[in-house]
Amino acid sequence: MNLRQIEVFRAIMQTGSVKGAAELLHVSPPAVSKLLATAERRSGLRLFERAKGRLIATPEATQLYEQVDRMWAGVERIRVMTEELRNPTAGSLRLAISPSLGATVVPQAATQVSESTPHARLHVDLLIPHLLVQALVDGAADLGLSLSPQDHPSLQILGRYPCGLVCVMPAGHALARKETVHASDLRDHRVISFPQALLYGVTPQDLYGRYAAQIQTGIEVRSGQTACWFSLAGGGVAIVDATAVAGAAFPGLVVRPYQCRARLELRLLRHRHRPLSKLAEAFCATFDQTWNRLLGGRSRSSVAK
Repeated sequence: MNLRQIEVFRAIMQTGSVKGAAELLHVSPPAVSKLLATAERRSGLRLFERAKGRLIATPEATQLYEQVDRMWAGVERIRVMTEELRNPTAGSLRLAISPSLGATVVPQAATQVSESTPHARLHVDLLIPHLLVQALVDGAADLGLSLSPQDHPSLQILGRYPCGLVCVMPAGHALARKETVHASDLRDHRVISFPQALLYGVTPQDLYGRYAAQIQTGIEVRSGQTACWFSLAGGGVAIVDATAVAGAAFPGLVVRPYQCRARLELRLLRHRHRPLSKLAEAFCATFDQTWNRLLGGRSRSSVAK
């Protein structure tokens, strides 16, 4: 299959119909049908079964799509690079970040950079740890901001930012009267799971110590922000990393420091063999300032200030 036929195949997989693919690609349905027929003939594969106007992907198509989707990320990078070469004054910056950072820290830093460089384009992906690392290694991201301790020989750490844990709860909750919350305080309260614990290398023993077996998590969620929304709805208290609530992101919640032996560290990462652009350097410096303003404490950063 050539690139155009692959594009049509990908569009049909995404939309489930010839009509949907045609709308996505801004071409006519007959053109899509013709390209699909050619793709099936040249590949020697039956990619779709027809059923009541819908196209049902065959097992072969599903396997092929996994490779096509990965390949398409490279095609998109080529497209972006072409635009940058055509318009070198604009520039772009691709960020891969841990989900918690998408609430306040990165948006505030990115907005400041965008305002000072109005022609720049910033692309931000919220990724789980291994995908974040892979994006940096593959060149799909210029900078990474990760709360996971994962390392890779091709990556360089530009800055380290100690990150605390906090306990969040609705206003009026019994624990709101405490200045600091400990694991022993949680035993008689509903607790929302700490969603990124395993991804961040944190065990229940790190979080709760000898009280781990006595603390029941009745609700499990996938992100710190979601845990905060559930807590705000009365689902219980939640232990999250401080970045999730930085800058009073959830004004309806009471936030208290959480004392335990778990330690998190944010890492600002780059590929060690790819030089930083001026835009990337500007973001690093701005992020450093934003972190210290929102979360306090100085970073151990190698970024020039």
